[in-house]
Amino acid sequence: MDIRFLSPTAIEQHPVDALAALLGRDDGLVWVDIPTWDAEAERVLAEVFKFHPLAVRDCRERNPVPKVHVYADHVFVVLHAPELGARGHVHYVELDQFIGRNYLVTVHGPLNPAVSLDAAMVEVRAVRGRIEAGRLRPTSAYRLSHAIVSALTARLREHTVALTRDVWKLEQRVTAGQLGDPEQFLEEMFRTRHGLLAARTMCALSREVYGRMAALAVFQEAGQSYVEDIVDQFDRLRAMADAQKDYLQGTIEFYQARTNTKMTIAAERLAVIAAVTLPITALSSILGMNVIVSESTHFGFLLMALLVMLAMSATLLVWARRKGWW
Repeated sequence: MDIRFLSPTAIEQHPVDALAALLGRDDGLVWVDIPTWDAEAERVLAEVFKFHPLAVRDCRERNPVPKVHVYADHVFVVLHAPELGARGHVHYVELDQFIGRNYLVTVHGPLNPAVSLDAAMVEVRAVRGRIEAGRLRPTSAYRLSHAIVSALTARLREHTVALTRDVWKLEQRVTAGQLGDPEQFLEEMFRTRHGLLAARTMCALSREVYGRMAALAVFQEAGQSYVEDIVDQFDRLRAMADAQKDYLQGTIEFYQARTNTKMTIAAERLAVIAAVTLPITALSSILGMNVIVSESTHFGFLLMALLVMLAMSATLLVWARRKGWW
């Protein structure tokens, strides 16, 4: 557990025992970051901050969708960030926030075993680096929360940009006809679409959470602009992910249409072959045993049968050609 007191002039790191005293000060901001859940984290949230038991439970367990709960003296927010896993799977990395008058508590996880702790700490480390470098001096909890959520939207943007590059490569391969294994190529396209759909879903759900906060004006006039800015960021990211997903869907449909066209042409040619060979096969099965025999062959009848077969085949080929089947 990392506890820091942020004042306009200094950044101080403190032990857990000093937390109660820090919360009583009004000359700065307390930031408590909980990377992993343990008994001490639960005690601090329940006994020191006296948060609602349901909110503490939501920090202890995984939440499938973002949410917001507005209490008398603080706001509890659950958000998700994307982390690309194996075989195109997108992990939902959870970030919980308690935003109070003079404090911010950030809780990470629980995490999937396949996701490293570093992946969960991207946003807070980025903001912490800005604060330590002097580029950011938050004077309120909602300003600090805005910086963290902006880092989360930047992560969503980078996720979308990386997938956009994949979309371009796939589109170039489709238009150039350099597809390789069709099954593997389709899998690549659907993995990329899944990643864009996950980003779009995260943005859409998070936007609704902050839209609710904006409607309630949870931070009053001083922090309303920060909430509205986050709403706008999620709106634009959702539009970007939607546009790329639609573009990729168009590429998939083009690829499928061309593949289906090839299959249709092949089926038509096979049908022509079957139409040409079927009468010959039927005629030869009837006359074969009577014209070509082991003791003597009736060459006259054999020649006549061959001429009839050739005439039938030529007639069917001409007819198929006039129909435009080949």
